[in-house]
Amino acid sequence: MRIKLSEELELSGIIHGQMRLLEWNLSDQELLSFIEQCLDLGVTSFDHADIYGDYGCEKKFGDALKLDSSLRDKIEIITKCGIMKLSDKFPQRSIGYYDYSYEHIIQSAELSLKNLSTDHIDVFLLHRPAPFFDPAKVAKAFDDLYRSGKVKHFGVSNFSPMQFESLQSHLDQKLVTNQVEISPYNLEHFDNGNIDFFLKEGIKPMAWSPLAGGAIFDPKEEKGHRLAKTLREVAEELDQQHIDSVIYAWLLNHPAQILPIVGSGKIERINSAVQAEKIKMSLEQWYKIWVASKGHRVP
Repeated sequence: MRIKLSEELELSGIIHGQMRLLEWNLSDQELLSFIEQCLDLGVTSFDHADIYGDYGCEKKFGDALKLDSSLRDKIEIITKCGIMKLSDKFPQRSIGYYDYSYEHIIQSAELSLKNLSTDHIDVFLLHRPAPFFDPAKVAKAFDDLYRSGKVKHFGVSNFSPMQFESLQSHLDQKLVTNQVEISPYNLEHFDNGNIDFFLKEGIKPMAWSPLAGGAIFDPKEEKGHRLAKTLREVAEELDQQHIDSVIYAWLLNHPAQILPIVGSGKIERINSAVQAEKIKMSLEQWYKIWVASKGHRVP
């Protein structure tokens, strides 16, 4: 399945997340083979951030791409900037903070290009909203990156509708996405107006942590137990063996055209997400899961 984010940009309906890439302990050749397996499943979009793996995941991915440069034309690379993380690699930092200065955005994009062994980034995101933020300077950086051909499209992550609109009002390019946490366990963006905003503006959101970081599979509280029970019931109704397929289907069936980010190093887990694209969930089944998360029936 392909999802159109703009006239010039399509991503795979399932995005592969790279946050834990270094934890998979793959050689460059093994990672290359893994990327090829993803492509065989139709997963062509890969989500990065400069800080992932203590600033190491982008380079690991880029080193694998160097083994077969022809793969670059078959994939879409997403990455992010803005979080100044405490790290031994930056001993001069005394605290973590955000930096959306013109200089840092340009520098971060240039470093990502180098680490990823590519001449362009398909989608470049601001990682989190910041209390110290000058949209005019962000716009200048975006304009220069776009005109140079180094970045094709721009977006944000974890922004509210107002934050999104504020930045968009300064840009010549249309922001193509907002990457936010969405799962049956986390309904925050249904409650804060973001999902309504996505539908109004035709924005296709990316969903990070679509499986709620395992909170549904190993529930520690009543909400998790309710959801796990209901997901098992719906899985049985849909003739599905695993509840992760049902969770992905719950997201994929929503009219906002949510793109789940699957951050697993196991190809069978990615395949499970891809197979969920074929699951047609009834409206009643969708609401069963919603009600289980909320803990009360709809008004």
